[in-house]
Amino acid sequence: MNIIKYIFSIVGLAMLLGAFFLYTNTQNFLKTAITTNGTVTQLIRSNSRDSIVYRPVVEFKTKEGKLIEFTSSTGRNPPSYSRGEVIKILYSPSSPEKARIKGFFSLWGGASIVGGLGAVFFIIGFSILLSGIINTRKIKYLKKHGRPIKAKFQSVERNTSLKVNGRSPYQVYAQWRNPTTGELHVFHSENIWFNPNGHINREEITVLIGKDNPKKYHVDISFLPNIAS
Repeated sequence: MNIIKYIFSIVGLAMLLGAFFLYTNTQNFLKTAITTNGTVTQLIRSNSRDSIVYRPVVEFKTKEGKLIEFTSSTGRNPPSYSRGEVIKILYSPSSPEKARIKGFFSLWGGASIVGGLGAVFFIIGFSILLSGIINTRKIKYLKKHGRPIKAKFQSVERNTSLKVNGRSPYQVYAQWRNPTTGELHVFHSENIWFNPNGHINREEITVLIGKDNPKKYHVDISFLPNIAS
């Protein structure tokens, strides 16, 4: 999990930076671009992510009368254009061969896709990172200000809500009845990436709870062995 949170955060940030570069590049292109008409001369069939798409080849004339032909960097299936169709295109006077079709996907598709994926990766990685920081601070606070109680060891169970490489971690469960309110509290430990069953030889486990809120707690499993790195 430590590796995953950093990989996701770094990859997400890199993709967001890449999306910003694509966005800026298109913005700069639009500042000097000239709009004109172009004609779709053919549709090139190509593979994209295990699917077939059709990319239009467009022919147009510059203001100087020079005939230019370019192939769109984006394609769709079914194709968005047909042969002989006249469409709006944009080109830079300094490099007309790098013309683009005047459409949202042709202009902003790359930045949108890369930015969307980058946001997902970064949010996942940052959420795991932030959750870890908050949890560490909670444990530190409870170790300093929490009230230690003895809870009865109940069981060791798999945390099936989390999977890494097909494996789910274990959690130690313990229960305690509040003598003041009579309420039964069930506590579970942090995730443990080995089966701790053979290492629990006690009936009671120390749990640190908040002085005014038993729902804020930390199950002390420091008696378990550490995994060799």
